[in-house]
Amino acid sequence: MTTTSPNVGQTFETVGVGTSASRKSLGRLIIIAGTLLFAAVLLFQVLYAAGVSASGFASWRPVFYAYFLWAASVVLGQILIRGEQGQRAAFVLPAVFFTVALVIFPTAFGLYLAFTDWNLSGSVGRRFNGFDNIVALWNDPFYWNALRNMVYYGLAVFFEYAIAFGLAVLLNADIKAQRFFRIVFLLPFMLSPVAVSWMVGKSIMENRFGPAARLARLLGWDNPAFFTDPWIARLSIEVMDAWVFIPLIMILLLAGLQALPKDLLEAARVDGASPWQTFWRITFPLMLPVSITAILIRIIFKLKLADIVINVTSGGPGGATDTVSSFIYREYRDRSNVGYGTALAEFYLIAIVIFITIALLVTTRWVSRYSTARAVDRV
Repeated sequence: MTTTSPNVGQTFETVGVGTSASRKSLGRLIIIAGTLLFAAVLLFQVLYAAGVSASGFASWRPVFYAYFLWAASVVLGQILIRGEQGQRAAFVLPAVFFTVALVIFPTAFGLYLAFTDWNLSGSVGRRFNGFDNIVALWNDPFYWNALRNMVYYGLAVFFEYAIAFGLAVLLNADIKAQRFFRIVFLLPFMLSPVAVSWMVGKSIMENRFGPAARLARLLGWDNPAFFTDPWIARLSIEVMDAWVFIPLIMILLLAGLQALPKDLLEAARVDGASPWQTFWRITFPLMLPVSITAILIRIIFKLKLADIVINVTSGGPGGATDTVSSFIYREYRDRSNVGYGTALAEFYLIAIVIFITIALLVTTRWVSRYSTARAVDRV
């Protein structure tokens, strides 16, 4: 009895290890085969599209099929290699491959187009032109003007944040008809920016018969043209955009305020702290993570501002209200310049990624240091 049980256990372990090793080998073989197949099909089609090879597929559909097979082989291979952990990964990997298909591939293809001369109105198709688009971008004053306008619009986010914080504090207070006011303040965010641009920019702020123009005349403004002076036009665009998106910041801050620990606020009242002291020393520091998140989200939305500008001013007067997105849109629509427009878009994308990454790093360190300093002060 004593001598046979170790042998049985050893036999079972040997069989288990052998089976596991064969499953791992099969999993690696499946992944390698799927990867080689996808790489071969992709290279074959890329060479054909670049004009290097005379043979190729009529469309990129076979590349999509090969990509799907590669993704399936990776998922199956992970299950065979890692067992239960591979089964968990199988729930995540499809989302990863879906993201790669819809984000990475188009971005890579956009980088390729950025180095081509491709005008849809021309008789010649897509041609590689090296760094000509980059040189044209660098010497394009209208593009740099649009980037400068984005700085103005981006700085306006902090004013929007201040207004949204005030509204969030008011809606968080114990007032009558609290739910009604929350719904009312959220209504602008439910509207499409395109609808706002027509209802407000083209109707209410119309300089001849609009209600805003008539009110301005009653107040003494002889010629209330909201979109002829550069700075007034920028301010008008900002007002419309802020009216739509301030509720977004407000609702994020309101959720943060409702999640604050009530004990600290009550303790501050018992200690005799004024409402301003309670806000500045307790509420505002505790709301910093939520505030930074709301500001960054709003900046990301602001960097995509285009629809209101396109519908109301088309970038005028003289490019004063132009944004990078609206400028790129006109480059595609009016000039049909796909190569140069893609170069502008890719440059803007890289600038946004760098800016957001630096902003996240700086704000994270600042919040950490600020929290540490506040903790030391309390001690």
